[in-house]
Amino acid sequence: MATTLSNSFCPKSQSEAVIVPNDAAGLTISYEHLNRLIVGFQERLASFGINAGSAVSIALPNNLEFIVSFLGVAAQRSIAAPLNPAYKQSEFEFYIDDIKSALVIVPRGAVKANAPAVRAAARYGAAVAETWWCPRQDKIALELLVPGNLKGSAPVVTAEPDDVALVLHTSGTTGRPKAVPLTHRNLTRTMENIRNTYKLSPQDRTYLVMPLFHVHGLLAGFLAPLAAGGTVIVPPKFSASTFWRDFTHHRANWYTAVPTIHQILLKSPLPNPIPKIRFIRSCSSPLSPTTFHQLEEALKAPVLEAYAMTEAAHQMTSNPLPPHQRKPGTVGLGQGVEVKILDDAGKEVAKGKEGEICIRGVNVTKGYINNPSANESSFTKEGFFRTGDQGKLDEDGYVVITGRIKELINRGGEKISPIEVDNAISAHPKVAEAVSFAVDSELYGQEVAAAVVVKPGQSVSTEELKKFVSEKLSKFKIPTQWFFTEHMPKTATGKIQRRIVAEAMLKQPKAKL
Repeated sequence: MATTLSNSFCPKSQSEAVIVPNDAAGLTISYEHLNRLIVGFQERLASFGINAGSAVSIALPNNLEFIVSFLGVAAQRSIAAPLNPAYKQSEFEFYIDDIKSALVIVPRGAVKANAPAVRAAARYGAAVAETWWCPRQDKIALELLVPGNLKGSAPVVTAEPDDVALVLHTSGTTGRPKAVPLTHRNLTRTMENIRNTYKLSPQDRTYLVMPLFHVHGLLAGFLAPLAAGGTVIVPPKFSASTFWRDFTHHRANWYTAVPTIHQILLKSPLPNPIPKIRFIRSCSSPLSPTTFHQLEEALKAPVLEAYAMTEAAHQMTSNPLPPHQRKPGTVGLGQGVEVKILDDAGKEVAKGKEGEICIRGVNVTKGYINNPSANESSFTKEGFFRTGDQGKLDEDGYVVITGRIKELINRGGEKISPIEVDNAISAHPKVAEAVSFAVDSELYGQEVAAAVVVKPGQSVSTEELKKFVSEKLSKFKIPTQWFFTEHMPKTATGKIQRRIVAEAMLKQPKAKL
């Protein structure tokens, strides 16, 4: 088994590794070609003085430059810290300062434009280098324009399994984001787990729709397919208008995405005929059973919902491929990890009983950076990571998530899962999206509120929704406050955070029942 990113794929293979589609023929890079680009980039980093343990922030969109930057930094025993290129200056400042970045990599022209990432780097003395694809020289250029605190040069080195290759920050529901260090060993084990779960092979071709600065896109959408010798089609961003054109033209046969993207594709014109899709993967937020069935019916492919966290280098559980059973409403079975449901005292509960979902495996981080209190509360003495999610195991051992422990709505002592409420509302034929959350109540402490996006051309009243969900939910679970919005607030990766939705909704007028 590969234990570093550098030896996780065949560097001499002439098979297609990466395809960058565009309106013309596109750009196709073989594994051998990709390896040459990475080696050249690593040598350039070393010439700047980047060495083992140096943190390098990468503020690039999904493109070949990002791919080579990330793999080149990791190859040099340095720490890659991908950042959303759309961040504001203050956001760049937080992340650059938190991990003490030595270098920030930006697109060509960013320094002249004095882009937010460049201004943020200047505040903390980080060097800035621009990168771009040079087709004539057949290389990814890397030019150091702001030397910052970098001095001299460093030798070209070989990565080791326990080197930290990647640092990402958890989005979190409260407080300061936590820095998660992930080693080559963590990452390659997740890559192996994903490859085994979906039986990925060199014949598989995936279309990347998730951002590479997010663990979902980087691990499941890109690195795992490469570890299997497959091909990854990498557009600059997700676009429903070009998705099926590129998916079909480049002969993709699977993709992984958040439920939001699945819903967008369902609303968009489908190709005729539907391409042969081996499977569709859904992860990063709950997939409603309604969307699950709509996807399978429309795209004639099995939908496999998975469960993942940054701290686990992404995947923890997944529903299996046919002929094994996949269960809508569950996130499947542990994949290369141990899964236990523990009570508050850290003792395992019986099947069917709710508790905190906890996992242990080689892919799981050893702990957060400079955060001893979080490490103490997040890991058991036996080394299980506490996910913070409430759930249970069904009779077959499939994991059912019943809610985020800190997001559970406590109405007069009755604990309500917001996911259950979401699914009940989303099942209404006129509802496109629904997110429930807690609101303060003088009488009960908390009550249920819901934000709703209605499908285009449709209208629905609160009375109609209340009547509809009353057939699915106990009375105490039915929202007492309803908010209607055209667009559900989401993070940059398309993920819904209830705290963000609640804050946005509570600023607008509400319909009260």
